[in-house]
Amino acid sequence: MAQKSKSVYVCSECGYETPKWLGKCPECGAWSTLQEEIREAVVAGKKNILSGGTRSVTSFSLSDIKPDNELRYKTGMKELDRVLGGGIVKGSLVLLSGDPGIGKSTILLQICQQLGKTLKILYVSGEESYSQIKLRADRLGVSSDNLSVLCETDTQAICEHIKATTPELVIIDSIQTMNFTELNSSPGCVTQVRESSNLFMRTAKSLSIPIIMVGHVNKDGNIAGPKVLEHIVDAVLYFEGERNLSFRILRAVKNRFGSTNEIGVFEMFDCGLKEVKNPSEMLISGRPKNTPGSCVACVMEGTRPLLAEIQGLVCTTNFGNPRRISNGFDFNRLNMLIAVLEKRGGYYFNNCDAYINIVGGMKLDEPALDLTIAMALVSSLKDYALRDDVLAFGEIGLAGEIRGVSHCEQRIKEASRLGFNKCIIPKSNLKNLSANLKNDIEIVGVRTIREAFEALVL
Repeated sequence: MAQKSKSVYVCSECGYETPKWLGKCPECGAWSTLQEEIREAVVAGKKNILSGGTRSVTSFSLSDIKPDNELRYKTGMKELDRVLGGGIVKGSLVLLSGDPGIGKSTILLQICQQLGKTLKILYVSGEESYSQIKLRADRLGVSSDNLSVLCETDTQAICEHIKATTPELVIIDSIQTMNFTELNSSPGCVTQVRESSNLFMRTAKSLSIPIIMVGHVNKDGNIAGPKVLEHIVDAVLYFEGERNLSFRILRAVKNRFGSTNEIGVFEMFDCGLKEVKNPSEMLISGRPKNTPGSCVACVMEGTRPLLAEIQGLVCTTNFGNPRRISNGFDFNRLNMLIAVLEKRGGYYFNNCDAYINIVGGMKLDEPALDLTIAMALVSSLKDYALRDDVLAFGEIGLAGEIRGVSHCEQRIKEASRLGFNKCIIPKSNLKNLSANLKNDIEIVGVRTIREAFEALVL
């Protein structure tokens, strides 16, 4: 009996399927994203699980499973190793995503120089020619003899080449250019990305070869392709930062072999990406002195305390409704903090525009940032400069109280190391601090917003 093919329409943004074309996707609300795909129908009468004929499988006791002796490969970049949880795990599938031109291909080609000293690497490119890759490698100073380049988009041919040559690390640039020839659809669509990723995943697990895939992003900044792509990989890394700025933030969105709270900080140069070993000093460098609206915060990114400068600007509005603009901080939380400042603190913004900017292109959302945001706004509203050697952090509740935060001692030590002489913290955190820490820096505990502002200006 001949197979009958059927046509379905798949949303390129979320993977929603429908038998007929629609202008707007009912699942994600995107317009003109439904693409037609031809699929082969399942042959009638095919044996199922209950009718027998299936292959046998074997399970193993957890205590009988022996892990590999060498579980991780060090990339030579400590910032990247920190985000990965200590290095690249053998047999893992890693997805690296980010905006165009952010440095995804650059950092992967750079780590080939260090890993190529001991490992055999296969770099698969579906976007560049051999000569283009050679030119970029020469610019970055990559000249490893163990690095092989393959310009191919056929997923099945690539996997057969991996099985034949058995490299110790594979880089796929990018997954959206890969083509599964048995599917009647164009590269980059939901089905192609899903099936190609599944084949790379089975290859990585069966041969214990780590595979790093580059992923594109859509216009909303999310990873392009089906959501299942993020589920089947072991780690999802995301590059953040503005293309016109030199600093880049590498963040783990998902990691089965490490923490998802760690970040890596890099700076882009003509010769590639370089690690920033002291990001706190970098983020507060160039801070203006004796300027209203500037305050320094200390946030925790995983196990690392990070100092960041917060700038606030409050000015009289020229419109009926005041403007609220936030760059690097949650917009809804900014509105909440302004409401608390008006209701509980007596600082009125009802006829003023309010702007918040986190210097360096960072995106921070920790609750400990509340007090710093509030103090930057109040400082600009009152046109009164805060002390340059003072740092503040703490969470603000809806009742106007300053609530305690975690890792308080680590934050204070980082502030003291960078030359700050005074630290404003929640009152409830004072009892948990060690006695010798109070000798290095002046620590002031506050309960309300007004107390915090008075302590910052004195």
